[in-house]
Amino acid sequence: MKKTIKIAGLVFIFVIAATILSSKPNPMHSMQGVWELQSFSYWDGDKVDTVAKDEGYRQVKMYYNGKIMWSRWVPGDKQGRFGYGSFTITEDELIETIEYGDYEMMQALDTMRVFNFQLDLKDDTYSQISLDLDGNPTFSENYIRID
Repeated sequence: MKKTIKIAGLVFIFVIAATILSSKPNPMHSMQGVWELQSFSYWDGDKVDTVAKDEGYRQVKMYYNGKIMWSRWVPGDKQGRFGYGSFTITEDELIETIEYGDYEMMQALDTMRVFNFQLDLKDDTYSQISLDLDGNPTFSENYIRID
């Protein structure tokens, strides 16, 4: 009888341990990689209008080990745009802190260095969504992973 209780106890402990070890939370999604802007979305209440980027317009973001670097080329613009900084993500938020960039970016950094976005991240796409003061979406940049 004691032997049966010991075996049952060991089986119980084994089952509990296996359950705990196999029920790991989902690993945090990753922004690591290179992403290219594909479109913009604009909200008006519940209505969403998504517009493709103009031909020749390029915007690429690179995320790696908590750092971000982005560049933008607009046809007809004599200078490209770029910025560098750090980023953090949660399950549904992207926070970019820009440290330096081109002349226009540096002028903008005088008023705002930290950019908070709602994050909609899938395996090969993501959207960084700007919210109004009431938490409603107003605008997004929509990217695809290119590396």
